[in-house]
Amino acid sequence: MRRKLMAAVLSLGVIASMSAGCSSSAPKATATTAATAAPAAETTAAPAAETTAAAGETYKVYLITMDQMDQHWVTVDSGAQKAVKELGNVDYKWLAPDVKDDAKQIECINNAIAGGAQAILLAANGPDAVTESLKEAVAAGVKIVYVDSAASYPAIQTLATDNKAAGKTAGEEMITALKAAGIEEGKIGIVNVNAATASTVAREEGFRSAFEGTGFTLLETQYGEGDAAKSKDIAANYITQGVVGIFGANEGSTVGAGNAIQEAGETVIGVGFDKSDMIMQLINDGYLLATMAQNPDVMGYEGMKTAVNALSGQDTGAENVDTGVSVISKQ
Repeated sequence: MRRKLMAAVLSLGVIASMSAGCSSSAPKATATTAATAAPAAETTAAPAAETTAAAGETYKVYLITMDQMDQHWVTVDSGAQKAVKELGNVDYKWLAPDVKDDAKQIECINNAIAGGAQAILLAANGPDAVTESLKEAVAAGVKIVYVDSAASYPAIQTLATDNKAAGKTAGEEMITALKAAGIEEGKIGIVNVNAATASTVAREEGFRSAFEGTGFTLLETQYGEGDAAKSKDIAANYITQGVVGIFGANEGSTVGAGNAIQEAGETVIGVGFDKSDMIMQLINDGYLLATMAQNPDVMGYEGMKTAVNALSGQDTGAENVDTGVSVISKQ
């Protein structure tokens, strides 16, 4: 009896520790969408991935994003849900840290492995931090598919925007608007997420490349971790330096830039990335010129199809898939 009681206590302790940093508390309606509900990630008694796949039973697939804050990730989840409904043989769960944090994302990956994941759709917070966890996942038979942002570790497929090209387009849109306003030179501020996330770093590289050979000066990049409030403070500081334009590299950065421009009442050209209700409102109200809208629903939808194809031994197509981008402005 004492041994049984001790085992129960230890099991509860493991569950509590696993749920502390990584959460599936993204909107409840979207957390689990398969016809047969997926067990919580904290469940550790799930069958081995390879055994389940070999038996032809329902596949267990997890989506792990950078955080729960951005509408972008909600849309990735929606795309994955759509594929799940069409496929009909997937247990699906969305896990994400509450904020962008390498340690918390690693915990999400570990929880997915413990929960019996057979495939993980991952939007990596950084290229290298999750490497050891991914090695453990692959050793356990888990298939890895990157959506939006890849890590350095090899995967079945990466579905993402051509971020460098899209960043250059953002820069060209800003230059066109500035010249239309009679502005041929001046300082430009850049609000990015961090110096490690591959997708946003590539966007900045593309944006900077658009200004080569012009009379504009690009200031040193400032990082707001994708948080709209922090990004607003950074953008406000840029405005006090007399910038003529501000670029936001993701949803939170873009919202922060737009809010700062609105609050300052200055004529500053704001261009950003991603599409959300807040960004669209800022564009419609004239505080942002344009945003580079990705196709996160395509990432989730096609990523789920790729994962299931990999698990069922079917062709998964090209290693890199450009999911496209559109320029959205008030016009």
